[in-house]
Amino acid sequence: MRHWQAFLCALQFLTLIPVRLSGLPEPATQARALLYYPLVGLLLGLMLAGVAWMGQALPVSVQATLVLLLWCGVTGGLHLDGLADSADGWMGGLGNRARTLEIMKDSHIGATGALVLMLQLLLKWSLLQGLLSASIYGPVLLAPVVGRMAAQGLLLTTPYARAQGVARTLEQAPGGPVWLPMVLLIAALLVLHPLLVLLPLACFWWLRRVMLARLHGYTGDTAGALIELMEVAVLAAGLSLL
Repeated sequence: MRHWQAFLCALQFLTLIPVRLSGLPEPATQARALLYYPLVGLLLGLMLAGVAWMGQALPVSVQATLVLLLWCGVTGGLHLDGLADSADGWMGGLGNRARTLEIMKDSHIGATGALVLMLQLLLKWSLLQGLLSASIYGPVLLAPVVGRMAAQGLLLTTPYARAQGVARTLEQAPGGPVWLPMVLLIAALLVLHPLLVLLPLACFWWLRRVMLARLHGYTGDTAGALIELMEVAVLAAGLSLL
């Protein structure tokens, strides 16, 4: 039962799918929910790939638009918000840790955040068009899984940059059960198509390094930005299948 509650907690936190919990999740349940992030990603990936497959008769631009609408709608733009806030903080912070964290905490979006947000959506839409024009659905299914698996890796290997925050409770997540699915997925992809591993891994390594250099850790916003950029990395790597 506690694992079912943890899965529902992850589903509620990462998506807008209606979830009925018995009450406010305890910190231990929120931490355990981290184990189920990739499963939530798989559910999202199946939905996206399913919509793409069912829309094969449509023009590819419409097909890509429907997939992107579902992608944004189901997640509520949560990670896009983190990407925009991170972009504002990085540009406005001018290399200063405290100033960067202060700007990222502001709920208002700035010019840099708006620009990065538009470019991210345009890039995703363009990559989806390239993949769907060749009826390649694997990267579309895989991208949400890898994005949330990357968030797991970030939270388990990187200190939290703030004294307080929603993501602070996730540091208590048990690390052991997380690594096996990661290793298995990486090994399988290395055999099937190495670029689907190498490009996202390089992206993860660089983004984590940037976070440590500027913030000495991660925040909820930078974790959301990581998910968004890792999804793009998987879609971009998928173009090599053409």
